[in-house]
Amino acid sequence: MDNAQLLILALLLGSMAATVPVFMALFFTGLAGMTLIVGVDAQIVIEILYRSMDKFALIVVLFFVLCGNIMTTGSIVEKLIKTADVLVGFLPGGLSIAGILACGFFGAISGSTVATVVAIGGFMIPALIDHQYDERFSIGVMTTAPILGVIIPPSIAMILYAMITTDSLEALFLTGFIPGFLIIIAMSVYAWWFCRRHGMARRPRPRFHDVVRVLRESIWALMLPVIIFGGIYSGIFTANEAAIVACVYAFAVELFIHRDMKLRDVKKVIVSSGVTSATLLVIVAGASVFGEYLTFEQIPEHIARAAVSNFHTPWSFLLVVNVLLLCVGMFMDIISATIILTPIFLPLLNQFGIDTLHFGLIMTLNLGIGYCTPPLGVSLFISGAVANRSMLYVARAVLPFLLIQIGILLLLTFWPDPVLLLPRLFYNAG
Repeated sequence: MDNAQLLILALLLGSMAATVPVFMALFFTGLAGMTLIVGVDAQIVIEILYRSMDKFALIVVLFFVLCGNIMTTGSIVEKLIKTADVLVGFLPGGLSIAGILACGFFGAISGSTVATVVAIGGFMIPALIDHQYDERFSIGVMTTAPILGVIIPPSIAMILYAMITTDSLEALFLTGFIPGFLIIIAMSVYAWWFCRRHGMARRPRPRFHDVVRVLRESIWALMLPVIIFGGIYSGIFTANEAAIVACVYAFAVELFIHRDMKLRDVKKVIVSSGVTSATLLVIVAGASVFGEYLTFEQIPEHIARAAVSNFHTPWSFLLVVNVLLLCVGMFMDIISATIILTPIFLPLLNQFGIDTLHFGLIMTLNLGIGYCTPPLGVSLFISGAVANRSMLYVARAVLPFLLIQIGILLLLTFWPDPVLLLPRLFYNAG
């Protein structure tokens, strides 16, 4: 890098260190680089802003945000938790395992880690503590399990990655199922072992008719992911259309079947979703301006040449990329990181013969782990506010679960077959 490029990088890092909002830091550093260093007319930046948001794929993001808000306003989330609890709540650590399953259920609809930690963690952390579960364990498990929101499809980060790489979104979604199940199983086994070792009281096994009653009450909530994925992979509708179908279905269920959402709540849900969607869009816009500056300066090509000359195997490259992405995830949100870093890594994948679908899952998992990694992991702040605990306390609580997730990350990095199995079966991709 020359001095001008180093100055822009220092400006970006300095802005973020000064707690300037991420989208503003990305936009203004990108604008400064484009106009002052590259010498591009400022009007071009307006075109870049427009093009960055004029993407049909972003419709999927907006409607899945709306669907998640509908569920948290109504009772779908509560019914998903009750279903998970009746299925595994009688095991040692059963209520915590139910929380992990509930994160998987909710992640299969919302596509967001933040939405999952707010909806499930906000309910489950107090519930676990009230049932005499160890407080640090309770906070740790319900801060890290919501990573399933970006791993199990639909995933907002995967949607943006597919938009940049032009990979099949449906095929990319399929890469998340097996890794998601591995995370659920690994975290559940640890929860079972921890609670059994510490002698936490077990609840009685539910009677058969209680299980049937809960499943009957929850059938409409449980059908939502079935409709989404059944429709996508049967070819009835596309991923874009699935997001809209999910919203219409969730509205109908909450308004007319569960009747836990009133008509007066509809305006609040739509406005809240609009604010969240606008927040995502301004991040996309700001990141796109900075990404365009990187393209003008040919920084991705320079990095690609440097990487190829210094790394001679795909595995050494992926190991270094994992470390880099874990560090990036500590400081940058997954939306910005995906938009900025994907164009940088894309030429490198071709050089090393790495499948873009495999890398998309690895990148998403890395950045998802960043949500619960100090110093700026968003999930840490949310859980700390719920439990009224300091960031340091929450950071210590998540350590065992972070180690589990990093172990799975390394397994999937160097053994891509579980990631690519379903795309190969359904789409002959990867």
